[in-house]
Amino acid sequence: MLKVDNITVTFKTDEGIFKAIDDVSFHINRGEIVGLVGESGCGKSVTALSILRLIPLPAGRIEKGKILFKSKDLLKLSAGEIRKIRGKAISMIFQEPAAALSPLHRIGKQMVETFLFHKNIPRKKAWNIAETWLKKVGISDTEERMFAYPYQLSGGMQQRVMIAMALMLEPDLIVADEPTTALDATIQLQVFELIRKMRQSQTSILLITHDMGIVWEMCDRVIVMYASRIVEEGNLNDIFSKPAHPYTIGLLESIPKLACNIDRLKTINGYVPSPFKYPSGCYFRNRCPHAFDQCKKEKPKFVNLGKGHKAACFLL
Repeated sequence: MLKVDNITVTFKTDEGIFKAIDDVSFHINRGEIVGLVGESGCGKSVTALSILRLIPLPAGRIEKGKILFKSKDLLKLSAGEIRKIRGKAISMIFQEPAAALSPLHRIGKQMVETFLFHKNIPRKKAWNIAETWLKKVGISDTEERMFAYPYQLSGGMQQRVMIAMALMLEPDLIVADEPTTALDATIQLQVFELIRKMRQSQTSILLITHDMGIVWEMCDRVIVMYASRIVEEGNLNDIFSKPAHPYTIGLLESIPKLACNIDRLKTINGYVPSPFKYPSGCYFRNRCPHAFDQCKKEKPKFVNLGKGHKAACFLL
């Protein structure tokens, strides 16, 4: 369904130019849910925005690589061609709904316009479909909410509107950037049930999250990012039962466990390096308890551990 091939994205700022994602490659199969995890600032959201060519210009730039969607390179499409794909074939649930929704237009108008742009159906029918989807994501009083402006809704309601807009056209690929952060547990469960149902029509999902519990419940494969690079990739069981990269091991060891009798959770020492001052060689070496001389000199290459499980580390 999707193949991201050696993508590098840079941003030009007053402090200089830095790489937000560095030589990133991965794929998503049809009907598959892939989790993308890592600390804040590692490049997860930039990766998601790159797929839909939403990197802000002129500061941001995709320096190299290919993004193949159904064998078509999205980076070579015209502005008009990519607009036809956004929302219909590939939709995105943004991390900040308040920034993604227009403050000047009512919720109903925004949802209906999305429908009418991609499908030739009567406006009344589009309105009814939009209202039905608001009910599906747990919004009550839908007739009233359709006439509301975004500022009149809570953050959780705005998030649910974004989810409804992303799902209602039944796209081939959904890019979900922290889709349930602002939602309570009950609504989260409803939303994830909707996403699971989308798989029945072979919809693929890229799920970006910090919550490893959600990854365990929802995903087939997991991609781990650190400081602009992918450091490990594998199926769900391999990542959770046989993590290979020290960073992945650190992430999993920091998760609270019910049967664990300890006073303090384990942590990863240090901080994520500034994108303007990434260390030479392995970017994780300053925080890694196993780092040695080679880690300073060379960028580690991926080691194939079998059955699609791979990690970039000199210890393997």
